[in-house]
Amino acid sequence: MKRWLKLAAGAAALTLATAGCAGSSGSDTAASSSGTAPLSGTVTVWLMTGSAPTTLTDALNKEFEAAHPGVKVKYEIQQWDGIQQKLTTALASGAPPDVIEIGNTQTAAFASQDGVLTDLTADKDSFNGSQWLKGLADSGSYDGKTYGVPFYAANREVIYRKDMFEQAGIAKPPTSNDEWIDAIGKLKTKFGSDPDFQALYMPGQNWYALLSFIWDNGGDIAKADGKNYKASLDTPEAKAGLDFYKKLVDTSGTKAPKDADEAKPQQATVYGAGKVAMMIGLPWELATAAKTDASLTGKTGAFAIPSKTAGQSAPVFLGGSNLAVPANSKNVAAAKEYIKLLSSPKYQSQLAAAGVVPGTSTDLTGLDKDPLGSVMAKASANGKAVPASPKWGDVESGQNPVKDMLTAYLTGKKTLDQATADANAALNKLIGG
Repeated sequence: MKRWLKLAAGAAALTLATAGCAGSSGSDTAASSSGTAPLSGTVTVWLMTGSAPTTLTDALNKEFEAAHPGVKVKYEIQQWDGIQQKLTTALASGAPPDVIEIGNTQTAAFASQDGVLTDLTADKDSFNGSQWLKGLADSGSYDGKTYGVPFYAANREVIYRKDMFEQAGIAKPPTSNDEWIDAIGKLKTKFGSDPDFQALYMPGQNWYALLSFIWDNGGDIAKADGKNYKASLDTPEAKAGLDFYKKLVDTSGTKAPKDADEAKPQQATVYGAGKVAMMIGLPWELATAAKTDASLTGKTGAFAIPSKTAGQSAPVFLGGSNLAVPANSKNVAAAKEYIKLLSSPKYQSQLAAAGVVPGTSTDLTGLDKDPLGSVMAKASANGKAVPASPKWGDVESGQNPVKDMLTAYLTGKKTLDQATADANAALNKLIGG
């Protein structure tokens, strides 16, 4: 599941050559999935490496073929490196795979182009649509239609040292921003004599954490403007989120660089050195930290990113994957039946047991068994997606205006008003039309 760190870094810009694409439903060699005739042929499935346990996919493929004797599953695991170009080429061809996995920040880029993905709006109920988390459902939608079925997701939380909290006299994890700042003060009082101590490791460009603060204050990074999006980083609400980010950086004693994100250096490795009381991250980052100090597994807990409102948690970014059916698929009916089975509680519960938030089920029993996973699962109910802009890949793969804004403000190179105004203008150039 480490590939989530790469996934969270975002999607590259996409330019699909659609000249070879057919209509929105493809030329289906199988009968419709209404059950009027048996399915036949081959259904080619592309899932990404690390997405689903082999035990799950082996059982899934076996059950699918048993239920549809005339269909053979051709299951192929894809690598994230180079997948953009491979998908672009395949989707423009006359023989693409029938089921594909795409990052949920990538979906709009494919869906916005005519004849690339199959419209699945009418099939939502068969994919357990009533159980989808809103944040995941939004990521698979474009222009009022559904093109992506939520596969699975993950969201950030505050990972912390339980032993340090106890020694600092913090009886329970913070449940508000004020309590969070208070806990930082107590940790610094107890451990601040150590020059290497950091109450919270807070890199300057952890912009997914910033999203939580912006959303918590009622703002957004951009708002829908017809089929396009208009940046809204210069609103009072967005500024309040940015200001709280700075407050955390200024009060925490963090030694993290202000011009890099949580991957440079890997914050889990920093946490693993034993001088950090908290970091905002994903549950499996603990396993990376424990490679340095195995005792951290028992000493570490997690709590949801606090809200400005006492007793609540802040909204969180849901990063993950969607399942889609290429419009040129030769076996659309079988592809839909495959997604239907994968969307069932039986297999979604196995995803939860593997440590991620299932895309089409509210059954989080598997995650509840893990102390860090259970916190992530609960917070996911308040999850959101980045703007469903076809051009969002340009934001994450290039000179990210949100990262630039954070660094400029945190270093004092720009005032809050200057930093947000400049970032707003830059973001509008990327996704504004």
